[in-house]
Amino acid sequence: MPSNILIVEDEPAIAELLAVNLRHAGHCPIVAGSAEEALRLIRDVLPDVMLVDWMLPGMSGVALLRELRQGARTRAIPMILLTARSEETDTIAGLDAGADDYITKPFSPKELLARIRAVLRRRSPQLTDEPVRAGALAVDPGTRRVTYTAADGAEKELRLGPTEFKLLHFMMTHPERVHSRGALLDKVWGDHVFIEERTVDVHIKRLREALAPANCSELVETVRGAGYRFTQRQGATTAG
Repeated sequence: MPSNILIVEDEPAIAELLAVNLRHAGHCPIVAGSAEEALRLIRDVLPDVMLVDWMLPGMSGVALLRELRQGARTRAIPMILLTARSEETDTIAGLDAGADDYITKPFSPKELLARIRAVLRRRSPQLTDEPVRAGALAVDPGTRRVTYTAADGAEKELRLGPTEFKLLHFMMTHPERVHSRGALLDKVWGDHVFIEERTVDVHIKRLREALAPANCSELVETVRGAGYRFTQRQGATTAG
């Protein structure tokens, strides 16, 4: 799936080359020429992935990673460190600073895209096109289809609105975790969208209604005083 990828690189030619390759692969690149500019951009909208050059003017890429990993809002951003340094001690320093991956220049566009896919699978599986299954229920983000296996063995399709689809996909890729309304707004609607948290309740209700024909409504569980989670345990409560 297309991802917003923030490139933090002070050499314009390299930044443009990265951006061209990312656009060609269907992603949406954003370029910052310094760590300070990246922090300003991140205050408005969180990127799905960051590519950070080690050697930056002012604050270094490693220092930027450390700062972002300390913030509650930014600590989960997948980050790949780009560097000409290849010594083992440099690799360890980069990973210790919070990098999810470390790629040494020069590298091929195919290698970079593979590394991006790998960190997304680990950190943000809801941003990949890989199908997700939970029992009889299946979500395919590539085709935007939600299906279930009926009692007679036939595969049937469920009709979900776009927001309910994103909500279900996110929760299925993070099963058994409790998500507050605020967290769901950030992850499903986007952290730059300012709407009432109770909006989540409305879409959870619609999602349960859409899952009813598959007898899967109870898989979207209410955790009183905390939020919601997707569970594969039968008999989970759906009381609002």
